[in-house]
Amino acid sequence: MVVTGSRLEAVRYKRSFDEYIKEKKYAIKTLVAFSGTVADEKVPGVAYTEDGMNQGVRQKELPQKFATTEYQVLLVAEKYQTGFDQPLLHTMYVDKRLAGIQAVQTLSRLNRIHPLKEDTFVLDFVNDRGEIREAFAIYYEGAEMGEEVDPDRMYVIKGELDSSGVYLGEEVERFCAVYFKPKERQSALDHQAMNAALDPAVSRFTVRRDDDEDEAELWRGKVLAFRNLYGFLSQVIPYQDSDLERLYVFLRHLAAKLPRRKSGPSYQFEDEVRLEYYRLQKISEGSISLSKEYARALDGPTEVGSGQIARESVPLSRLIDLVNDRFGTDFNQADQLFFDQLVEAAVADDDLKQAAIVNPEEKFELVFKNLLEKLFVERMDQNEDIFVRFMNDQAFQKIVTAWMAAEAYRRLRPSEPGKRSPQ
Repeated sequence: MVVTGSRLEAVRYKRSFDEYIKEKKYAIKTLVAFSGTVADEKVPGVAYTEDGMNQGVRQKELPQKFATTEYQVLLVAEKYQTGFDQPLLHTMYVDKRLAGIQAVQTLSRLNRIHPLKEDTFVLDFVNDRGEIREAFAIYYEGAEMGEEVDPDRMYVIKGELDSSGVYLGEEVERFCAVYFKPKERQSALDHQAMNAALDPAVSRFTVRRDDDEDEAELWRGKVLAFRNLYGFLSQVIPYQDSDLERLYVFLRHLAAKLPRRKSGPSYQFEDEVRLEYYRLQKISEGSISLSKEYARALDGPTEVGSGQIARESVPLSRLIDLVNDRFGTDFNQADQLFFDQLVEAAVADDDLKQAAIVNPEEKFELVFKNLLEKLFVERMDQNEDIFVRFMNDQAFQKIVTAWMAAEAYRRLRPSEPGKRSPQ
């Protein structure tokens, strides 16, 4: 398995592997796993899909095909890093930033026994062995369960959300009727229909926010609390109540459309854009040992507060002005708000918080880049122009990522603000 840093990298790896195999006349084939359609600026006019690059092998057939002797290499981008059980998997090449639970879940794909497998091998091009050790140490010998999760609390929060009047039951049903449609019945108009079911709740929330911002933010906090609790509990409790799943899906999409808090901070960046240079160098080789002193309590998710930390006010960000000047675009302050919301969502991510604590800013940006791509995909319907530009223009992507990573790092490390400005 080759773990790549993005969908575009997976496409390029696939092309390069296939060319090399053909040149050497090896009797093996490769498979690639990524979602959606990918365009490569180096190959204009071509749209790459998983099925197309795999010579017609469909997504549901991929695990079975990879289990045969015909296919020996699987190149992945955010797929098959969790929940993929293939005992024959022996070797992993990592070309992606990993941290926390993601590192454990990804590398643990190799931890499946098989009579023909005596060992495993990992070649990591990106990560520091100390950080990988820290990721695994939490779950090593002696780890204890911390605070327990109260399933009843989830139902209490659900009742409070249902009675708030921000959304109606018929809107949840209308959204889910489209969202859960069989694939063969899906159409291009489904996206519009789902947004139409979400928009009334967004409008009600906006009115509530204008009347009482603190009350509205408390409601937003309850949405996050319900999502966290259900997302965790549904992994261990086989809920038979489909209403919970429908509400979870509805709120997950609604939360992404809710307007941000009006009193939240704005940002100011410098006029430079940082350039990064990379080199390939063997850093170390060997095993990573763990010991019991790493163990600490593992807490389950609890309610998420909606209070806002007081922050020093800063002038409005000039990121949009910089992007417009560099690329000749005409993005406006509404687009700036989209970037602000991405930063807000990023700094709320627990893995990113941990990455900011243990990493210098240069390494932190690698972690941030992976999360940012996921956030863009989740919110592509909110600003399709920026999403398309970000995914298809590497220069634009680098500049935007550099600015946003610097701001997220400053937010997560307030005691060490602005050690360097993006250049």
